[in-house]
Amino acid sequence: MNATAPAGHRSHPTFADLYTPKLVTVLREGYGLDGLRADALAGLTVAIVALPLSMAIAIGAGLGPERGLYAAIVGGFLISLLGGSRFQIGGPAAAFIGLVALTVQRHGYDGLILATLMAGLLLLVIGFLRLGTYIKYIPYPVTVGFTAGIAVIILITQIRDLFGLTLTNEPPETLHKIESVWHALGTFKPVTVGLSIFSVAAIVLLKRWRPEWPNLLIAVVAATLITFVFGLDVETIGSRFGTIQSGMPAPHLPPFSIEKIRAVAPDALAIAILGAIESLLSAVVADGMSGRRHRSNSELVAQGVGNIAASISGGMPVTGTIARTATNIRAGARGPVAGIMHSLYLLIFVLVAMPLVAYIPLAALAGVLVVVAWGMADKTEFALLLRTSIADAVVLLATFLLTIFVDLLTGIGVGVVLGAFLFMHRMAEAIDVRGGARFVREDVSDDENGRPSYRGKTMPGDVMVYRISGAFFFGATARVNQILDRVVHAPRVFILDFSDVPFIDITAAAALERFVQRLHKAHTRVYFAGVRPDVRRAFGLPGLRGRSVRYVPSVEKALEIAQKRAA
Repeated sequence: MNATAPAGHRSHPTFADLYTPKLVTVLREGYGLDGLRADALAGLTVAIVALPLSMAIAIGAGLGPERGLYAAIVGGFLISLLGGSRFQIGGPAAAFIGLVALTVQRHGYDGLILATLMAGLLLLVIGFLRLGTYIKYIPYPVTVGFTAGIAVIILITQIRDLFGLTLTNEPPETLHKIESVWHALGTFKPVTVGLSIFSVAAIVLLKRWRPEWPNLLIAVVAATLITFVFGLDVETIGSRFGTIQSGMPAPHLPPFSIEKIRAVAPDALAIAILGAIESLLSAVVADGMSGRRHRSNSELVAQGVGNIAASISGGMPVTGTIARTATNIRAGARGPVAGIMHSLYLLIFVLVAMPLVAYIPLAALAGVLVVVAWGMADKTEFALLLRTSIADAVVLLATFLLTIFVDLLTGIGVGVVLGAFLFMHRMAEAIDVRGGARFVREDVSDDENGRPSYRGKTMPGDVMVYRISGAFFFGATARVNQILDRVVHAPRVFILDFSDVPFIDITAAAALERFVQRLHKAHTRVYFAGVRPDVRRAFGLPGLRGRSVRYVPSVEKALEIAQKRAA
């Protein structure tokens, strides 16, 4: 008999449930002048943080500072407009620095734009196929490992600007980059090193003594004023990139061909994966701080749209940014309007004051990225995972080292595969098979005549009962086979208890089919007891249907039938 669902209850979420932007939800709840005022102030606070950070990230990735601002304006606006999180702030993220730099050096800026466009399309597909919920299955050691690896890459890429080194060529590969930097250490400029130390110290000390102040912006402005007033001989944005004009570029598509698409496809996939992970991690952090819940698939769709728009607007890849999102919440934001306002404030700066960025010393922006990288790496969790278990440490270190010395996609891919093998090994070890001619002590007792009994029911001597406990999948098949193969003398009745089996796959079902066929040839009657409906559907193989196996609700019922047939 089927139970009737309560009125108004939906067993599956509708399209609107999954993809309605949080902005629409906030407006439906009632949004007034007080909310707008709070969001305008929060957006200004975030924009003050995003301004130096967006430029620093773009320069760290080998691009002009305007690329980071264009991405924060266009991508950030659309992520807040269409996203599934109330407080998510989109924009260029420090996590992209190594990946973007590598892509630019391999394929040029046009290749980066094409890869970002393709990544946006991939994120749309992931979101509309509702695959966002699967991101949470990435093992924790993998997340900690690749995040720490990205932090190390950022630190390595900033050595040049921190020390004012003269590099004729800075290769994209980490090992070659380290070698190139090592040979150039003799060209360091003490004044640049001093300005870098000042910038880092100002950021750290302001955060400690005046946490409510915009420490990043204050440090960059102070370093710029010191450079200008004292005429310091340090490299600035203007000396490297020239004067940057005010205004936004007209949207345009990058040149592309089939060969170019194939060439940048791995980079596009890496950008999409990293963008999805970072944005959903940021949304989870926002949920924890605000007590709200985000819509993961809606968020990924917004990320896809944001990346497509940022790419054709002369920007760079964007994603959800944890630090700016946390700043948004602490500043008292009420909803996505704060993120929209943050983009509008940045747009005003680009339209009015863009030429001023030419005076900013690169050492100051490198100091910003050093602090960001240090904060990205979760040192406590990294050390804890190294001590927890050898298996988790292997996954962590493999992801960490491959991210640094090969590339991000390889690091995450190998880490996930190792994590999956570790999970399967642990699940296979967790499965339990008990039984035999006499069951284990807690399940079998003897009656007064010394004959085996199961839960109070006397078992004939030619009846054998086994019980499997745990998920029965391909990783556990060998372990179960090893135990079942000990059944040398086929009994008259063989009962297999599945009441504690929540899942079985086709590999395990095929192994059972071979075992049942062996018993069937010996004229043994086989009963499967307590099989759940989901598990029963996996028993579609010919050897597990018809007269080969009889399905009963419980072991007790199978024993009752066996006793009646023996009578």
